[in-house]
Amino acid sequence: MDSMKGLVHTAAAATVSLAALLAAGAASASSFAIRSGQGAEGLGMAYAGAASGGIGLGAMAWNPATITMFPGRHSNWNFTYLNANGDYEPTSVTRLGSPRGPASPIQNGTGNIGGDGAFIPASASAWQLTDRFWIGMTTGAPYGLRSKPENQVHAAQIYGRSAKVATINVAPTIGYKVNDWLSVGAALQVQWLKASLKQANGIGPAATPVIIEGDTIDFGYRFGFTLTPFEGTNIGVAYRSAVRQTLDGTLRGAPGAPLVLPVKANLNLPDSVVFGLSQVINDQWQVHAGVEWTNWSRFRNIPVVNELNGRPATSLNFQYDDAWYFSGGVEYKYSRDLTLRAGIGYEMSAVNDRNRTIFISDNDRLWLSAGASYQVTDRIKVDLGYTYIDVKKASVNYNGAHPQQGAVFYTAEAKPYVHIASIGITYRWDDPTQTLPVQPAVRKY
Repeated sequence: MDSMKGLVHTAAAATVSLAALLAAGAASASSFAIRSGQGAEGLGMAYAGAASGGIGLGAMAWNPATITMFPGRHSNWNFTYLNANGDYEPTSVTRLGSPRGPASPIQNGTGNIGGDGAFIPASASAWQLTDRFWIGMTTGAPYGLRSKPENQVHAAQIYGRSAKVATINVAPTIGYKVNDWLSVGAALQVQWLKASLKQANGIGPAATPVIIEGDTIDFGYRFGFTLTPFEGTNIGVAYRSAVRQTLDGTLRGAPGAPLVLPVKANLNLPDSVVFGLSQVINDQWQVHAGVEWTNWSRFRNIPVVNELNGRPATSLNFQYDDAWYFSGGVEYKYSRDLTLRAGIGYEMSAVNDRNRTIFISDNDRLWLSAGASYQVTDRIKVDLGYTYIDVKKASVNYNGAHPQQGAVFYTAEAKPYVHIASIGITYRWDDPTQTLPVQPAVRKY
């Protein structure tokens, strides 16, 4: 029974390591959140000014009210490649049963847990129906992690050999321009999740795998507003609700359990609040800033239920902290068609040295970003963005106090880093010269 509980602890830990259509081992935001897949224009500025519309159509994924800043009919498609790197090297002898127990026969570290990286698609569309009313939609994945240790036989293999989870978030959006200085917007979030986890059922190199799989579709919402107190100044504030993901799945290969055990877990993903400010300096320069708070502290105790008897098999204790993200960016209109941008961001992670798992090489992180946009024709714009994320050293400490502690006492450290590159294409479906008379508060080139 103890081995079963340890399995469920580890299995659900990977299950909630959601993947943005299979993103990679160290996610691009705190814990298993994915920020980088929401648009190339924003990526080139570390998503500064996201809530105030400073990052183009992708801003709708943060603040639905920004849809009113784009007169006419537009669609934007983005393709992002995320390559995350994290290699856990043991910092002490791995022991069995206690910190002073016998040494484990395996002392290997994980090797790189990020694999070959992954592609993350996202899109946004905005259609103006009247001079005050817009409809649209965004698609993407606000969370994500794929983790597969390079060494499938390693000292912490009972805590995980691989995790794959795919999510798709589709958000129909409406926006209304109340007057010249106020717009409001709302979106319904429809989020699909599919998870698969493999781990070893023992400490030996020939240990057989234990697999948990499941999927779910659940709902949430977003709402926000934008203010234009002065010409060239735009302020945005938005709220994204929690999404209660009710994962239905199966557990296979667990010692002492039925061949296929149905399980259920309610994953309360965090809500968040985002603030943005965008300011036009002159015809060539704009500056942007952003602050984002994510309520990760609600992500703590998660019962995992055996559906055969309706009783909890265990309770998962993540003990996360709230996360904060601060960003600033600048844009320069080099010519009529070419705009250059750069940004910097800093994130205070929800994960710490006490609760970090073998799947997530996450810690506080610094974003360094650059990008460009080129207006190919009156209807076609191409965006390029690149970000390098420097993550502080991350340690895992299965030393007796870990929320998901099992029979193996293991400590290790990684120095993670992330490369992200993105390309986006925006197409305008209507004739730009025939648009309804609405002027965007922040001019996007």
